[in-house]
Amino acid sequence: MHVDVVEKRLASLPTLSRQGKRINGLHRLLGCPKIWEQAYEAVARNAGALTPGVTRKTFDRFSIERLEGIIAKVKEGSYRFRPTRRHYIPKANGKLRPLGIPDADDKLVQGAVKLVLEQIYEPIFSHRSHGFRPGRSCHTALASIQKTWAGTVWLVEADIAGFFDNIDHDILLDLLRRRIDDERFLKLIRGMLKAGYLEDWRWHETYSGTPQGGVISPLLANIYLHELDGYMDAVIARFDRGNARPVNPEYRKLISTGNYYRRRIAKLRREGRMAAAEQLRAQLQPLIAAARKLPSKDYRDTHYRRLRYVRYADDFLIAVIGTKQEARDVLAEVTTFLKDGLRLDVAPEKSGITKADDGGVSFLGYTVRSPRRTFGARKVISPNGRPFVRRTADRGIRLHVPRDKLAAFATRNRLGSYHAIRGKMRPEMTLSSDVSIIIAYNAWLRGLVGYYQLGNNWKREMAPLQRVWWFSLMKTLARKHKCSIAKVFQRLLQRRGGDHGLWLETKEGRRFVAVFQLKHVASKRVGTDPRVDYDQKTFWFWGRTDIIDRLRTRTCDYCGAEDMPVDVHHVRRLADVADQTWLARTRAARYRKRTIACAPCHDALHAGRLHQRLHEIERQASIGAG
Repeated sequence: MHVDVVEKRLASLPTLSRQGKRINGLHRLLGCPKIWEQAYEAVARNAGALTPGVTRKTFDRFSIERLEGIIAKVKEGSYRFRPTRRHYIPKANGKLRPLGIPDADDKLVQGAVKLVLEQIYEPIFSHRSHGFRPGRSCHTALASIQKTWAGTVWLVEADIAGFFDNIDHDILLDLLRRRIDDERFLKLIRGMLKAGYLEDWRWHETYSGTPQGGVISPLLANIYLHELDGYMDAVIARFDRGNARPVNPEYRKLISTGNYYRRRIAKLRREGRMAAAEQLRAQLQPLIAAARKLPSKDYRDTHYRRLRYVRYADDFLIAVIGTKQEARDVLAEVTTFLKDGLRLDVAPEKSGITKADDGGVSFLGYTVRSPRRTFGARKVISPNGRPFVRRTADRGIRLHVPRDKLAAFATRNRLGSYHAIRGKMRPEMTLSSDVSIIIAYNAWLRGLVGYYQLGNNWKREMAPLQRVWWFSLMKTLARKHKCSIAKVFQRLLQRRGGDHGLWLETKEGRRFVAVFQLKHVASKRVGTDPRVDYDQKTFWFWGRTDIIDRLRTRTCDYCGAEDMPVDVHHVRRLADVADQTWLARTRAARYRKRTIACAPCHDALHAGRLHQRLHEIERQASIGAG
């Protein structure tokens, strides 16, 4: 199929999907090499590109011939997925999470299918879904909670037990058939789901689930739970009622009386009766103070109800403005829908209803709760510089940093005891330079701060951890220089403004490496865009595929040989190409540690004899020139 035809067809998929039409001809699109080149660019740059599946094959030695062979098998329908390699990683609760690692070629096929499916499903996914979607992240989900969940009374948790392992294949394929009218394309997806897995070199059949670790698994999970998003939209439309809360009668009575007193005071002052006006003004002050302690709205009103819902992959949270019985009914409805409609079970020990201002719940690493109902007033300055008193009512949702997460971070990085606020030195780092030690410590804390800076009052909550981190750094430097912490702070570290750090001589001149402090980071405001990854508004599919273009040139990056078979070499570390030319090192860094090598150079690379090979080529070239 011609590239222009494929491009137009792909560009039309979002419109057809929004119109609710079933789409056909998707398997024919997979015959276009451009889709596969883009899929390779998306998959091969990930850290798992060198993680082998059951065949031990990786994206190292990837070539045009290998790509063409995969495309041919998919087009003729003879491609068969291999079982995934089962691997376990520990969970926070001490249990093990199973991962399914596909073969490298299977990752590529999944990447190509994912690119097509995203054009169909991304335009129709709910705005309440944030997991594994372009332009969305944990921060967008949390920011939506901060912005729209004010006044929440009850928080409803419903944890899906073993979601990725219990996705029903028949239901998933039926959901795909609602929008896809191409059985050859669906047969390819079915092959991914039914490939099975290998554990202890024994094959196990997969009756349900999609392997965690697969390229396409997050998208299939979103397609499956899109039904839950649609169901929750219907529940919200049925649950919500009332345009606004009515005014609190007690508050309205005090305000009306106060307004009457103000009119009387104004009239007395016009008549020159200042003593009577001051006497009436003294009676007004207790009314104002009493009104400020009352809510302006009637929160006990039964005619105002709201339901809020947000989902990140299989983690979702529901907020209820209503009675506890109504929250119980919502939890029961969701549990029944998951059981009957999607054949998913809710773990009762991880599900329940919590009062929003009583401890809160854990969601995406934060503690979500609302503060106790407090009403008062504070003095603010208007834009024209005049002070006035503004009424405050703190009923918004707050995000807090859990202490157990900070304690686990300190333990995991061996910084010391978080609960005792006591740092300890890391002896293995004393062999590094002072600047390297500071940079490593900065990276640890900066990464954690980057995630938790969306929280309310996060600096004060992270202050104990920073103290542990600070003393761990100081003790490590003190052990390196065999001196006390006081001498490290006074003699080793220099000051620049309010920062402590070291001056480093670089090729560009002197550079100050500061010790990281929480004050260096500004809090993320909810009104700003909190996204980590940005959604491109234009159709990005036909971007440059430099690696594929360089494979087609058939030129080796190392020896310079032309017009001969070449493949991709994945550099595990940039230090592996430290002895190469500046151009080779720059290319490896730019192309995510990937270079183009001919077969002899590639074999020499893996054998550690590339330097000798290049030296021999130069010697023969000089002999030929002589």
